[in-house]
Amino acid sequence: MTETPEPPEIPRLAETYAEVEDALLSRWPETRLEPSLDRISAFTELLGDPQRSYPVIHLTGTNGKTTTSRMIDALLRGLELRTGRFTSPHVERMTERISVDGEPLSDEDFVRAFNDVAPYTHLVDADQPHPLSFFETIVAMAFAAFADAPVEVAVVEVGMGGTWDATNVADGAVAVVLPIALDHAQHLGDTPVAIAREKAGIIKPGARVVLAEQRPEVAEVLLERAAEVGATVAREGMEFGVVSRVPGVGGQVVSLQGLRGRYDDLYLPLHGAHQAQNAAVALAAVEAFVTGEEPLSDEVVRAAFAEVTSPARLEVVRRSPTIVLDAAHNPHGAEALASALEDSFAFSPLIGVVGVMADKDADGLLAALEPVLSHLVCTQNSTPRAMPAEQLAEAAREMYGEERVTVVPRLADALDTAAALAEVGEAFGDPLGSGAVLVTGSVVTAGEARALLGGRR
Repeated sequence: MTETPEPPEIPRLAETYAEVEDALLSRWPETRLEPSLDRISAFTELLGDPQRSYPVIHLTGTNGKTTTSRMIDALLRGLELRTGRFTSPHVERMTERISVDGEPLSDEDFVRAFNDVAPYTHLVDADQPHPLSFFETIVAMAFAAFADAPVEVAVVEVGMGGTWDATNVADGAVAVVLPIALDHAQHLGDTPVAIAREKAGIIKPGARVVLAEQRPEVAEVLLERAAEVGATVAREGMEFGVVSRVPGVGGQVVSLQGLRGRYDDLYLPLHGAHQAQNAAVALAAVEAFVTGEEPLSDEVVRAAFAEVTSPARLEVVRRSPTIVLDAAHNPHGAEALASALEDSFAFSPLIGVVGVMADKDADGLLAALEPVLSHLVCTQNSTPRAMPAEQLAEAAREMYGEERVTVVPRLADALDTAAALAEVGEAFGDPLGSGAVLVTGSVVTAGEARALLGGRR
C-alpha cells in the first residue's frame, strides 16, 4: 500500500466484530444511493489509492456475479496467485464480502480492516455533501485489506450497476459482464438497454472484456462502449462457451471452449445450465488475464472447478426432507432456478418457501417458479425492506390458486410448515413422499434460512 498520512485523532477504535457491524450499519444502507464517485474517490485517495496496487478483474451483470467471482478466484489460486475477492451482498455475515486466498477475513482481520480505514471516514463525511455509505466504507476496507495482504490480483464484484458503483474507482484489467436483465429498475433504468449503459461503465480504456451471452440490443451497447475506449472483446458463443454439459450426482460434467483451448469433462459441483455458462465466463476471464497464449493447465482447471462452492445457490443444506436454498431474487434468476430444478432434480412434491423484498418484481418471480412448485408458503425475512407475507400471498393466489398458497410470516415457522408438507407427499399424489423444500426469493431470506438450518460451512 502506498504511504498514507497519519490518521487524525478519533475516538476509541472498534474491538469486536459486533462493534464493526454496528458502525457499518449505522451508515447509509446499500439501498440508499446518491450516484457519485466523489466520496469513494476522496476516501481511497486518503488511504493512498490501495486499489491501484494490484490488477483487478471487475464483474458486473444482473445475476451470476458472486458464483463467477468464486470460480475466477479458484482458477487464479490454482495458478498459484495470491487473490483478494470482494462480493456482495453477504449470505450470513459481513466477513463473507472480503476474502483473501479464498477465505473470508476472520473476525479479527475484519476488525483490523475496519480500524485501518475508520480514522478517515470522518474526514470524508465532513468534506462531502453526503456521508460515506455502508457500501462505500466496506469497499474501501476490501481495497485496503487486499493491498495490505498483499494480493497479486483482486476479483471485484460491483454492488449495483457499474458507472457509479463504488467499486468503479478501480480500473479492471479484465471487465466481465454477466447476463443483463431487469433488476434495480428504480436505480438503473427500466429497460435492459438502459441498465446495460450503466453497467458498461466498468469497461475501461485498454481493458480485456469478457461478455456472457446477451440480448442483441444489450450486446450492442456493450460493444459500442468497448470500441469507444479501445477495449478487446471476447463473446460467449463466439470466442468461448459451453460445448456440452451432462447433469450428474451433486452437479454436472461440462466441456468448455476457452479462449486458448478446449477443456473436456470437467466436474462442476453446481447445478444448472446457468452455472455451466458461469464456468465458461470465469475460464475466459482468467485466460484473458494471464499472460501467454498456451491453454491453462488441464489439471489446474479440473481441480479448480471441482472445488468451487457457492452458498445459497441451489445449495442442499438438509436431507429428510431435502431442503434447498437459492438466492434468486428477480425473474431472470428465478427462471434459471426453475430450469435447473427440472434439469437436475426430481422432487415431488416441491414446496416453495418464498420471501421477497418489497422493491422487487414479486409477480415475475412467482410466475417463473409456478411450474415447478406444488405448493407455496409465503413468508418474510427479518429486514424492514421485506414484503409482508400476506401481500406476497395476494399476488400468489391469482397465479397458484387459493389451495396452493399458505401464509406463514415467521421464517422459522414457514420452514417447519414446508417440511411437513414435503414429508406428506401422498397429499399431493405422490405416495413415495420424495418431497423437498425450496427456500428462495431473496439473498436475505436464503441467508436467514441457512443460519436457522445450520447451513454455515
